[in-house]
Amino acid sequence: MSTRRTFLKQSIGASLALGASRSVFGQAIEASHAAAPDERLVLSAPLTHSDWMLKTPAPAWGPEGVRHMLDQCKACGWSIIHWRVFDAGRATYRSKLLKPMGRGETDSFWTPQSEEDRKLWEKYTAGMTPEKRAEIERRMNALDYSTFDTLAAAVEYGHKIGLKIYAWASINEDDHGWGWPSEFAKAHPEYRWTRRDGRKYHSQLSFAFPEVRQYKLGLIEELLGYDIDGLYLDWIRTGDVRDNPQNDPKGVADYGYEEPNVAGFKKEFSVDPGEIDAGDERWVRHRAAPQTQFMRDARKLVRSKKPGAPLVTMVGHSWHYRGHVDRIDGNLRGLLLDVKTWADEGLIDAALAAGYYRDGGTPEMAWKALKDETGGKVDVWTYAWVPQNVAEFDTDFSLAKKLGARQILFWEADYIDDRRSPGELKRAMAARARW
Repeated sequence: MSTRRTFLKQSIGASLALGASRSVFGQAIEASHAAAPDERLVLSAPLTHSDWMLKTPAPAWGPEGVRHMLDQCKACGWSIIHWRVFDAGRATYRSKLLKPMGRGETDSFWTPQSEEDRKLWEKYTAGMTPEKRAEIERRMNALDYSTFDTLAAAVEYGHKIGLKIYAWASINEDDHGWGWPSEFAKAHPEYRWTRRDGRKYHSQLSFAFPEVRQYKLGLIEELLGYDIDGLYLDWIRTGDVRDNPQNDPKGVADYGYEEPNVAGFKKEFSVDPGEIDAGDERWVRHRAAPQTQFMRDARKLVRSKKPGAPLVTMVGHSWHYRGHVDRIDGNLRGLLLDVKTWADEGLIDAALAAGYYRDGGTPEMAWKALKDETGGKVDVWTYAWVPQNVAEFDTDFSLAKKLGARQILFWEADYIDDRRSPGELKRAMAARARW
């Protein structure tokens, strides 16, 4: 079944990257019987309500559909569900700061207005018939989140059946694809990312501006008003696909040249950052500092509103890519995220490295690199895609046990409805799940 996710992958060969990442582990072992309690692992999964609603047949709109989704998750042994609360620059919960997810802008991924955008759209939807394109657009536009608070429904039913619900916030983006930008990003183009050559991005907001940090903290405060069990900050999603590549050929971030960063750097070092290499360590660390300040503020806010609630973050690694397999040179240089400082200062409880690999990268290499980057000071989860079968699950489980990880995150929950033998797979996962 084609969804937003599948057609966005078609042109970049993401399925090939996934296949390569699995091949390094050799042949999978046969499924075993239920594991002893001390041999089990916590299993979790992120869940995007709108993606699940695009399946055929689609779940029911409203609480009934949420119950279907979470019942499937429970059957898989996934005890923590990361519920997506920002769908592009819109909300899937009752927000005062974001418009509810629904019909896109006039200029959107499905309705490109310029010839250049149309060519990019055709590239992303290559192999899809006009009828299929029209069907997906129609079904997406029919999802009106002004009529339904999915987070409230997920928390209520999830707790009823023994699941923990974390709010999954794609904190670093204000659009997705293009055509659903946040109202804040539209109102404040002056706060958007700036490239080295001075060009502005379409929607991505810079944490160098105090106003942006306060806006993002306001979103987190809204989420903490729900009875959520934790906060899952996704830092790798970064908005409008028309802005790719977002890194230079070396994988260094081609943004962060906003006025506050440039002025502050000139004042501290008496150097114009436009006259030095983009990967200069001083300049990289200077550009990463606003994100660290935001994480300090977020940690303080979470502790004040929900003491004890875990703060988890998804970040990158040295073999990471985005867009058309565009290189990202790690967290600090490639994403301007000083994850080491986050761990050193106790700003996060857990972290995981996103599962996109090029240049020979593997899940094992990414996990070990993040474990080293965080100095063993936080819990590092392994990342896996929802397996196709029991043998693939055994491979993922064996890797996590080998590494000493305590939790596996399976990307992404709705895939379970697509598997050929879902019942057998669910039973195998549940047999090794720690609750």
